[in-house]
Amino acid sequence: MDKQQILDIFLKTEALLEGHFLLTSGRHSNQYFQCALVLQYPEYNSLISGMIAEHFKNHEIDIVISPAIGGIVVGQEVARQLNKKSIFAEREDKTLTLRRGFNIEAGKKYLVCEDVVTTGGSVFEVMDIVRKGGGIVAGVGFIVDRSNNKVDFGVPQFSTLQLEVKSFLPEECPLCKENKIPLVKPGSRKIK
Repeated sequence: MDKQQILDIFLKTEALLEGHFLLTSGRHSNQYFQCALVLQYPEYNSLISGMIAEHFKNHEIDIVISPAIGGIVVGQEVARQLNKKSIFAEREDKTLTLRRGFNIEAGKKYLVCEDVVTTGGSVFEVMDIVRKGGGIVAGVGFIVDRSNNKVDFGVPQFSTLQLEVKSFLPEECPLCKENKIPLVKPGSRKIK
């Protein structure tokens, strides 16, 4: 699949939103990728997550790990296609942590999977969890790279769609200055 075909899926499922959005990073943007609207369709999840699995199929991967909530569906499908175990980290008191009996197995190689990357904050947090537990980060796979390859995780990484989507610090946001479109937070994480 090429970039336009993936964008067409986002448009068809109404997952590429236009407006005034508060991103998980705390930045503001006029576009928002609501991957859940794409991933709710098994055929699209299989197809798009399959691109990540295909990219990493010849890498040594023992376990797939994802940040909740957005990365869980991607990670589960990538793990299914690679026939690997899938675990996830979730927020507890604003910090990503392993719960539900999940743990990092020392010496095992982990593929981190996420839905959308803007600054990479959640992915970096998961990478820290893996490393602190004695695991090895073998790679990072994600669907949408809003930074257009500007975020470097320092390991092999792959995204299915790279775009330069503008985002702004709140104090520099032109949409806030125009004050015509209300700011909304459509993602899963609550930000104050």
